[in-house]
Amino acid sequence: MAKKAETRKQQILKAAFQAASEKGYESVTLQDIADYADVSKGVTNYYFKNKADVFAHLFEWITGRIYEKEAASIHEQETAVKMLEAYINQVFISPAENKTFYRVYVDYLSQIKNNKAYQEINQQFYENCWSIGRSIINKGLEENVFSVNDIEEATISIRCIIDGSLIQWLMREDDQLHDYYKSICYDSILRVLNYKE
Repeated sequence: MAKKAETRKQQILKAAFQAASEKGYESVTLQDIADYADVSKGVTNYYFKNKADVFAHLFEWITGRIYEKEAASIHEQETAVKMLEAYINQVFISPAENKTFYRVYVDYLSQIKNNKAYQEINQQFYENCWSIGRSIINKGLEENVFSVNDIEEATISIRCIIDGSLIQWLMREDDQLHDYYKSICYDSILRVLNYKE
């Protein structure tokens, strides 16, 4: 029974993500989510209190999955530079996936100010992202290929560059620029880390 409930919840969360990517957070209603999930509104109400609750669960789930994939990508590598390459490749996964996620994520960020649960989920997401950056930096310092005075500042800068690059790419509405922005992002991070070849 628990497995069936979890499967149904995942179905609703995926539907919410699809609905938000197509209609925008503000426009999406619980009825829309139910329609996208091909269930009744009553089923959605059974598993979630309201729209905000659906999206809190959605972003906790989706940012958790993103972190797991990004963390796994760096753990397969043996050097700091390979870790960074793997991280950037995982972050810039594809134009379609990046576009879908960041359109919904930017919408979601506009709601954070008034929702404590959203704030906590987003903070945890960034803590997770920073832990990846910190691992890469520490490995590079061990190998003596990075020169960083303030590890925490460099850690935060890595994610600033990543999100800034992806949001700017998204705003340009040109999928062909995806690799260009990935390259700029990677090179900019290496400069912040004072990479010594």
